[in-house]
Amino acid sequence: MSDYKLILPSMGEGVMEATVINWLKAPGDTIEEDEAVVEIATDKVDSEVPSPVAGQLKEILVSVDSVAQIGEAIAILEVEGEVQNTTETTETKTETPAVEIVSELEKPIKENSTSNDSYPERFYSPLVKSIAKTEGISAEELSRMQGSGIAGRVTKEDILKFVENKKSAKPAPTSKTLTKSTTSQTIAAPVPVVEGDEIIEMDRMRKIIAQNMVDAKRIAPHVTSFIEADVTGIVQWRNKHKDEFLKKHGQKITYMPIFIQAIAQAIKDFPMINISVSGEQIIKKKNINIGMAAALPNGNLIVPVIKNADQYSLFGLTAQVNDLAHRARENKLKPHEIQGGTYTITNIGSFGNTLGTPIIPQPQVAILAVGAIIKKPAVIETPLGDVIGIRHKMYLSHAYDHRVVDGALGGMFVQRVAQYLENFDPNTAV
Repeated sequence: MSDYKLILPSMGEGVMEATVINWLKAPGDTIEEDEAVVEIATDKVDSEVPSPVAGQLKEILVSVDSVAQIGEAIAILEVEGEVQNTTETTETKTETPAVEIVSELEKPIKENSTSNDSYPERFYSPLVKSIAKTEGISAEELSRMQGSGIAGRVTKEDILKFVENKKSAKPAPTSKTLTKSTTSQTIAAPVPVVEGDEIIEMDRMRKIIAQNMVDAKRIAPHVTSFIEADVTGIVQWRNKHKDEFLKKHGQKITYMPIFIQAIAQAIKDFPMINISVSGEQIIKKKNINIGMAAALPNGNLIVPVIKNADQYSLFGLTAQVNDLAHRARENKLKPHEIQGGTYTITNIGSFGNTLGTPIIPQPQVAILAVGAIIKKPAVIETPLGDVIGIRHKMYLSHAYDHRVVDGALGGMFVQRVAQYLENFDPNTAV
């Protein structure tokens, strides 16, 4: 018999830690190879961690509601004989790449000369350091912060609570004291509660969504351009072929794959919409990864990503859209499936809305909202002159980051998407 350390695996780009929310096994339980052992939550998605080996759970190292770092051992298993990935080799193979990639980010913040010497250097995750930098929290304040994580580590919740308490301790600005700096960090006044009102605590995902939305609006100056597209050809093609498509491919064809295909084509024409901003640098993305916002049954929102969307056929996009949407509703997405997006689409038309001003998910610089398809009377140009006819029309709302996307690019891009939709080939094979 030998011990095997179960390591918290990489959860995708930018994810450095995870919170244990539920152990599926107890000490003494038998575990099969690839069987889920623990449920964890990141700031992106909930997921399960399977065991790469069969054995018996000997010891749990990270308790429920505690935070573990990527590459950290979270449990010890007792396994038969000698396993290739023993305690030592597992740590080497799993932790070393993570350290190589984020070594600079994981260096502890140095205490300044005014800090209390009783506080040694501590580990702060990149997320905590980013929040500290944004909120102007000094190294001394960090060193004195009470952490609820493992070994007193400061978690995201700890620092956000500190920021909230710090802000609420300041006197509310009056009309005479409001300045440029104070108005940029307005503190919402407490909402009075009267008899009969119901107080509902935000769940973990809603708190994350709320923070992400505030950050997105704070970081990027939003501009929105609108255009109306005639999608009659698409509606007629789908109505004609949807039954054949389902019979041939076993997939229901919706409008979303067609919209994503048009967006991917337009991005190739205007690649400077497929970028991110890093300080004073513009990162032009090689891959076209389209995120599609999906509403969950509990009212929350998640954005699964179709990687390299431009490389799929219409059937391939349909399979991707249907699979990701289904697993999103079942809360079965993997962390890497909601990361790496370079452009996002949201379908507000599914709720009967025609226009919208969507918020750009960071670090992307643009998002497209597609509205409801509505029958409208329209002028149709024919060789014999203009006539009035009934057409299927849809508004496209394109929000973009005005730091790097000007009105010309933002407007031309959404116009090109509309052109691809209007010129959809009615002879497209199923």
